[in-house]
Amino acid sequence: MPTSSSAHVVVIGSSNTDLVLSCDRLPRPGETLLGGQFEQHHGGKGANQAVAAARARGQVIFIGARGNDDFGQAAALALKKEKIDIRRFVVRPKISSGIALILVGGPSRDNMIAVAKSANDTVTARDITAASTEIRRAGAVIAQLETPLPSVIAGAKLAKKHGIPFLLNPAPARDLPAALLKLVTILTPNESEATLLTGEKNPERAGRALVKKGCQNVIITLGAKGALHVTAQGAKHFPAPKVKPVDTVGAGDCFNGWLAVGVAEKLPLERAIPRALRAASLSVTRPGAQSSMPHRREVSA
Repeated sequence: MPTSSSAHVVVIGSSNTDLVLSCDRLPRPGETLLGGQFEQHHGGKGANQAVAAARARGQVIFIGARGNDDFGQAAALALKKEKIDIRRFVVRPKISSGIALILVGGPSRDNMIAVAKSANDTVTARDITAASTEIRRAGAVIAQLETPLPSVIAGAKLAKKHGIPFLLNPAPARDLPAALLKLVTILTPNESEATLLTGEKNPERAGRALVKKGCQNVIITLGAKGALHVTAQGAKHFPAPKVKPVDTVGAGDCFNGWLAVGVAEKLPLERAIPRALRAASLSVTRPGAQSSMPHRREVSA
């Protein structure tokens, strides 16, 4: 296996501060629940995946934007502490850093999330092309959909130009242009996102539909049931370890960050997927998003 120092990963994405309220159950529309426990965590799908990749011992560069406020400064410091390169985490003066409001509740610790308009919405294709040198040297590039679509497309095009695997986590789900899907090496929707993208409720049929649209690999995450890897040659299910969940926020980001490192290490997906599932299963046994990401020694053990 290549050494971890060879696993260079570029993450294009969002950074948020998560304001989390844990309740006995999720409220119904119009209902007020009292007595929840409040916590504040660093989050954002891009930043979460960057931390997950860094703790998997990837060499990570984060491309994103933040405001010149306390939330943004704290977010940048948190990434820097993880030894993530934040030179491309640019400051947008007079624009708020990302904020996410999260409710967690019920025995299964399900969650509801709302994200504010912020500096994340100002990430441009120019920001991505400015990092073309870093992308050219990467072993994998990963993006999500919490930054504007032109920034995602720019990352996909640059990765394609330089022969770098491009991973896209299509969350939050939205209609995607066919031209973008044809640039995707690995698409990683969850079940609901796969359904929204294809109209198919059956994960395998949804995966096959996405492959037909141009994706080389589709890995549909199935929560506690694991993941389904679909290619033009067929489908294979990978089970997840059984754990008692505490907080499911960030589990998908953990999976994606670890998967990106596996791809950058040139692991076959038959090995990278189970390892990413082990990491994600560990993450749900802990509260928070970035704080819950396991280190490589834990996943190896």
